Amino acid sequence: MTTATTAGTDAQDLAPVSAESLAELLIAKERPPRPSALSASLTFGWRAILKIKHVPEQLFDVTAFPVMMVLMYTYLFGGALAGSPSEYIQYLLPGILVMSVVMITMYTGVSVNTDIEKGVFDRFRTLPIWRPAVMVGYLLGDALRYTIASVVMLVVGLIMGFRPDGGVLGVLAAIVVLLVFSFAFSWIWTMFGLLLRTEKSVMGVSMMVIFPLTFLSDIFVKPETMPGWLQAFVNNNPVTHVASAVRGLMEGDWPTSAVLWSLGWAALLIAVFGPVTMRLYNRK
Repeated sequence: MTTATTAGTDAQDLAPVSAESLAELLIAKERPPRPSALSASLTFGWRAILKIKHVPEQLFDVTAFPVMMVLMYTYLFGGALAGSPSEYIQYLLPGILVMSVVMITMYTGVSVNTDIEKGVFDRFRTLPIWRPAVMVGYLLGDALRYTIASVVMLVVGLIMGFRPDGGVLGVLAAIVVLLVFSFAFSWIWTMFGLLLRTEKSVMGVSMMVIFPLTFLSDIFVKPETMPGWLQAFVNNNPVTHVASAVRGLMEGDWPTSAVLWSLGWAALLIAVFGPVTMRLYNRK
Protein backbone atom coordinates (compact mmCIF):
# COMPACT_ATOMS: atom_id res chain seq x y z
CA MET A 1 0.00 0.00 0.00
CA THR A 2 2.82 2.34 0.93
CA THR A 3 4.67 1.58 -2.30
CA ALA A 4 1.62 2.27 -4.41
CA THR A 5 1.00 5.57 -2.61
CA THR A 6 4.63 6.66 -3.10
CA ALA A 7 4.53 5.81 -6.80
CA GLY A 8 1.33 7.79 -7.21
CA THR A 9 2.80 10.80 -5.43
CA ASP A 10 5.96 10.71 -7.62
CA ALA A 11 3.85 10.52 -10.75
CA GLN A 12 1.87 13.58 -9.66
CA ASP A 13 5.05 15.52 -8.86
CA LEU A 14 6.53 14.98 -12.35
CA ALA A 15 5.71 17.79 -14.73
CA PRO A 16 4.32 16.74 -18.11
CA VAL A 17 6.79 17.04 -20.98
CA SER A 18 5.38 18.30 -24.26
CA ALA A 19 6.98 18.23 -27.69
CA GLU A 20 7.11 22.05 -27.69
CA SER A 21 9.00 22.28 -24.39
CA LEU A 22 11.46 19.59 -25.48
CA ALA A 23 12.13 21.37 -28.78
CA GLU A 24 12.71 24.65 -26.93
CA LEU A 25 15.24 22.93 -24.70
CA LEU A 26 17.13 21.42 -27.61
CA ILE A 27 17.35 24.62 -29.62
CA ALA A 28 17.85 26.99 -26.71
CA LYS A 29 21.58 27.22 -27.41
CA GLU A 30 23.54 27.60 -30.59
CA ARG A 31 24.82 24.45 -32.22
CA PRO A 32 28.55 23.98 -31.43
CA PRO A 33 30.85 24.62 -34.40
CA ARG A 34 32.06 21.66 -36.41
CA PRO A 35 35.61 20.68 -35.36
CA SER A 36 38.40 21.47 -37.79
CA ALA A 37 40.34 18.76 -39.57
CA LEU A 38 43.35 19.34 -37.30
CA SER A 39 41.28 19.28 -34.12
CA ALA A 40 39.50 16.07 -35.09
CA SER A 41 42.75 14.37 -36.11
CA LEU A 42 44.45 15.33 -32.84
CA THR A 43 41.46 14.04 -30.87
CA PHE A 44 41.65 10.63 -32.51
CA GLY A 45 45.42 10.70 -32.07
CA TRP A 46 44.90 11.26 -28.34
CA ARG A 47 42.49 8.31 -28.35
CA ALA A 48 45.26 6.12 -29.78
CA ILE A 49 47.65 7.33 -27.09
CA LEU A 50 45.11 6.55 -24.35
CA LYS A 51 45.01 2.98 -25.64
CA ILE A 52 48.73 2.72 -24.87
CA LYS A 53 48.11 4.18 -21.41
CA HIS A 54 45.45 1.60 -20.55
CA VAL A 55 47.26 -1.31 -22.23
CA PRO A 56 50.98 -0.62 -21.62
CA GLU A 57 51.89 -4.09 -22.90
CA GLN A 58 51.61 -2.56 -26.37
CA LEU A 59 54.98 -0.91 -25.76
CA PHE A 60 56.71 -4.29 -25.62
CA ASP A 61 57.28 -4.29 -29.38
CA VAL A 62 58.89 -0.84 -29.28
CA THR A 63 61.16 -1.51 -26.29
CA ALA A 64 62.17 -5.14 -25.79
CA PHE A 65 62.06 -6.12 -29.47
CA PRO A 66 64.43 -3.37 -30.73
CA VAL A 67 66.88 -4.05 -27.88
CA MET A 68 66.88 -7.76 -28.69
CA MET A 69 67.52 -7.01 -32.38
CA VAL A 70 70.49 -4.76 -31.65
CA LEU A 71 72.12 -7.16 -29.22
CA MET A 72 71.53 -10.23 -31.37
CA TYR A 73 72.77 -8.88 -34.70
CA THR A 74 75.69 -6.92 -33.24
CA TYR A 75 77.23 -9.74 -31.26
CA LEU A 76 76.28 -12.57 -33.63
CA PHE A 77 77.41 -11.02 -36.92
CA GLY A 78 79.65 -8.12 -35.89
CA GLY A 79 82.87 -10.11 -35.80
CA ALA A 80 82.19 -11.90 -39.09
CA LEU A 81 81.03 -8.88 -41.08
CA ALA A 82 83.11 -6.01 -39.71
CA GLY A 83 85.88 -7.54 -37.65
CA SER A 84 84.42 -6.59 -34.27
CA PRO A 85 81.00 -5.74 -32.76
CA SER A 86 82.16 -2.19 -31.94
CA GLU A 87 82.92 -1.53 -35.61
CA TYR A 88 79.79 -3.19 -36.91
CA ILE A 89 77.40 -1.28 -34.66
CA GLN A 90 78.43 2.00 -36.33
CA TYR A 91 76.96 0.67 -39.57
CA LEU A 92 74.22 -1.53 -38.14
CA LEU A 93 72.42 0.66 -35.60
CA PRO A 94 70.87 3.18 -38.05
CA GLY A 95 69.68 0.30 -40.21
CA ILE A 96 68.24 -1.65 -37.28
CA LEU A 97 66.52 1.54 -36.15
CA VAL A 98 64.80 1.80 -39.54
CA MET A 99 63.96 -1.91 -39.56
CA SER A 100 62.40 -1.87 -36.06
CA VAL A 101 60.25 1.19 -36.72
CA VAL A 102 59.13 -0.02 -40.16
CA MET A 103 58.16 -3.41 -38.74
CA ILE A 104 55.97 -1.98 -35.97
CA THR A 105 54.03 0.14 -38.47
CA MET A 106 51.94 -2.93 -39.28
CA TYR A 107 50.17 -2.63 -35.92
CA THR A 108 48.31 0.36 -37.32
CA GLY A 109 46.40 -1.98 -39.62
CA VAL A 110 45.78 -4.39 -36.74
CA SER A 111 44.27 -1.58 -34.64
CA VAL A 112 42.02 -0.50 -37.50
CA ASN A 113 40.81 -4.05 -38.07
CA THR A 114 40.15 -4.55 -34.35
CA ASP A 115 37.99 -1.42 -34.15
CA ILE A 116 36.03 -2.59 -37.19
CA GLU A 117 35.33 -5.93 -35.55
CA LYS A 118 34.14 -4.20 -32.37
CA GLY A 119 31.78 -1.93 -34.30
CA VAL A 120 33.50 1.31 -33.26
CA PHE A 121 33.84 2.45 -36.87
CA ASP A 122 30.06 2.51 -37.25
CA ARG A 123 29.95 5.20 -34.55
CA PHE A 124 32.78 7.20 -36.07
CA ARG A 125 31.08 7.36 -39.46
CA THR A 126 28.01 9.04 -37.92
CA LEU A 127 30.05 11.89 -36.43
CA PRO A 128 30.09 15.30 -38.19
CA ILE A 129 33.87 15.36 -38.58
CA TRP A 130 36.47 15.39 -41.32
CA ARG A 131 36.34 11.85 -42.69
CA PRO A 132 40.11 11.12 -42.84
CA ALA A 133 40.51 12.29 -39.21
CA VAL A 134 39.96 8.77 -37.90
CA MET A 135 42.76 7.32 -40.02
CA VAL A 136 45.11 10.23 -39.44
CA GLY A 137 44.48 9.87 -35.70
CA TYR A 138 45.66 6.27 -35.77
CA LEU A 139 48.85 7.31 -37.53
CA LEU A 140 49.52 10.25 -35.21
CA GLY A 141 49.12 8.01 -32.17
CA ASP A 142 51.47 5.45 -33.64
CA ALA A 143 54.03 8.19 -34.31
CA LEU A 144 54.54 8.26 -30.54
CA ARG A 145 55.36 4.55 -30.63
CA TYR A 146 57.89 5.15 -33.40
CA THR A 147 59.52 7.92 -31.39
CA ILE A 148 59.76 5.72 -28.29
CA ALA A 149 61.34 2.93 -30.35
CA SER A 150 63.88 5.37 -31.83
CA VAL A 151 64.87 6.72 -28.41
CA VAL A 152 65.21 3.23 -26.93
CA MET A 153 67.38 2.08 -29.83
CA LEU A 154 69.65 5.11 -29.61
CA VAL A 155 70.12 4.78 -25.86
CA VAL A 156 71.03 1.10 -26.18
CA GLY A 157 73.33 1.88 -29.09
CA LEU A 158 75.16 4.58 -27.14
CA ILE A 159 75.67 2.18 -24.25
CA MET A 160 77.09 -0.41 -26.68
CA GLY A 161 79.52 2.09 -28.23
CA PHE A 162 77.64 3.74 -31.09
CA ARG A 163 78.89 7.28 -31.69
CA PRO A 164 76.98 9.45 -34.23
CA ASP A 165 79.42 11.91 -35.81
CA GLY A 166 76.49 14.02 -37.00
CA GLY A 167 75.80 15.11 -33.43
CA VAL A 168 72.44 15.98 -31.98
CA LEU A 169 71.29 17.82 -35.11
CA GLY A 170 72.12 14.88 -37.36
CA VAL A 171 70.34 12.41 -35.06
CA LEU A 172 67.22 14.59 -34.84
CA ALA A 173 67.14 15.04 -38.62
CA ALA A 174 67.48 11.28 -39.09
CA ILE A 175 64.57 10.58 -36.72
CA VAL A 176 62.39 13.16 -38.48
CA VAL A 177 63.04 11.54 -41.87
CA LEU A 178 62.27 8.11 -40.39
CA LEU A 179 59.03 9.32 -38.75
CA VAL A 180 57.82 10.96 -41.98
CA PHE A 181 58.46 7.78 -43.96
CA SER A 182 56.87 5.57 -41.28
CA PHE A 183 53.76 7.78 -41.19
CA ALA A 184 53.41 7.39 -44.96
CA PHE A 185 54.25 3.67 -44.89
CA SER A 186 51.50 3.05 -42.32
CA TRP A 187 48.84 3.97 -44.90
CA ILE A 188 49.51 0.61 -46.53
CA TRP A 189 48.46 -1.18 -43.34
CA THR A 190 45.36 0.96 -42.83
CA MET A 191 44.29 -0.20 -46.28
CA PHE A 192 44.89 -3.84 -45.33
CA GLY A 193 43.10 -3.29 -42.01
CA LEU A 194 39.99 -2.20 -43.90
CA LEU A 195 40.33 -4.75 -46.68
CA LEU A 196 41.03 -7.97 -44.75
CA ARG A 197 38.63 -9.72 -42.42
CA THR A 198 40.70 -10.62 -39.35
CA GLU A 199 43.69 -9.17 -37.54
CA LYS A 200 45.62 -12.42 -38.09
CA SER A 201 45.29 -12.02 -41.84
CA VAL A 202 46.43 -8.39 -41.54
CA MET A 203 49.55 -9.46 -39.66
CA GLY A 204 50.23 -12.31 -42.08
CA VAL A 205 50.04 -10.13 -45.18
CA SER A 206 52.02 -7.37 -43.47
CA MET A 207 54.89 -9.71 -42.63
CA MET A 208 54.97 -10.96 -46.24
CA VAL A 209 55.50 -7.37 -47.39
CA ILE A 210 57.83 -6.17 -44.63
CA PHE A 211 60.31 -9.04 -44.52
CA PRO A 212 61.51 -8.79 -48.16
CA LEU A 213 61.71 -4.99 -47.96
CA THR A 214 63.74 -4.95 -44.75
CA PHE A 215 66.06 -7.93 -45.26
CA LEU A 216 66.69 -7.22 -48.97
CA SER A 217 68.17 -3.80 -48.22
CA ASP A 218 71.41 -2.27 -47.01
CA ILE A 219 70.42 -2.56 -43.34
CA PHE A 220 72.87 -5.37 -42.54
CA VAL A 221 75.50 -5.23 -45.30
CA LYS A 222 76.50 -2.91 -48.12
CA PRO A 223 74.89 -3.62 -51.52
CA GLU A 224 78.35 -3.86 -53.15
CA THR A 225 78.81 -7.28 -51.52
CA MET A 226 75.67 -8.69 -53.18
CA PRO A 227 75.17 -10.27 -56.63
CA GLY A 228 74.41 -7.85 -59.44
CA TRP A 229 70.81 -8.96 -59.93
CA LEU A 230 70.11 -8.49 -56.22
CA GLN A 231 71.77 -5.07 -56.16
CA ALA A 232 69.24 -3.85 -58.72
CA PHE A 233 66.41 -4.53 -56.26
CA VAL A 234 68.26 -3.41 -53.14
CA ASN A 235 69.36 -0.08 -54.64
CA ASN A 236 65.76 0.74 -55.61
CA ASN A 237 64.21 -0.47 -52.37
CA PRO A 238 62.53 2.38 -50.42
CA VAL A 239 63.80 0.91 -47.13
CA THR A 240 67.36 1.12 -48.52
CA HIS A 241 66.88 4.81 -49.28
CA VAL A 242 65.55 5.50 -45.78
CA ALA A 243 68.31 3.48 -44.10
CA SER A 244 70.96 5.26 -46.18
CA ALA A 245 69.45 8.64 -45.30
CA VAL A 246 69.29 7.87 -41.58
CA ARG A 247 72.81 6.43 -41.57
CA GLY A 248 74.24 9.36 -43.51
CA LEU A 249 72.58 11.97 -41.30
CA MET A 250 73.84 10.30 -38.14
CA GLU A 251 77.34 10.11 -39.62
CA GLY A 252 77.22 13.82 -40.46
CA ASP A 253 77.34 13.36 -44.24
CA TRP A 254 73.89 14.91 -44.95
CA PRO A 255 73.10 12.71 -48.01
CA THR A 256 70.79 14.91 -50.06
CA SER A 257 69.95 12.24 -52.62
CA ALA A 258 68.92 9.61 -50.04
CA VAL A 259 66.86 12.13 -48.08
CA LEU A 260 65.03 13.29 -51.20
CA TRP A 261 64.37 9.70 -52.23
CA SER A 262 62.97 8.94 -48.75
CA LEU A 263 60.67 11.97 -48.77
CA GLY A 264 59.65 11.20 -52.36
CA TRP A 265 58.69 7.66 -51.40
CA ALA A 266 56.70 9.04 -48.46
CA ALA A 267 54.78 11.42 -50.73
CA LEU A 268 54.11 8.64 -53.24
CA LEU A 269 52.82 6.24 -50.56
CA ILE A 270 50.42 8.83 -49.20
CA ALA A 271 49.25 9.82 -52.69
CA VAL A 272 48.54 6.20 -53.64
CA PHE A 273 47.33 4.50 -50.48
CA GLY A 274 45.67 7.50 -48.80
CA PRO A 275 42.82 7.79 -51.35
CA VAL A 276 42.46 4.01 -51.56
CA THR A 277 42.18 3.78 -47.77
CA MET A 278 39.55 6.52 -47.60
CA ARG A 279 37.54 4.92 -50.42
CA LEU A 280 37.49 1.64 -48.52
CA TYR A 281 36.62 3.46 -45.29
CA ASN A 282 33.66 5.23 -46.89
CA ARG A 283 32.37 1.97 -48.37
CA LYS A 284 33.02 -0.25 -45.32
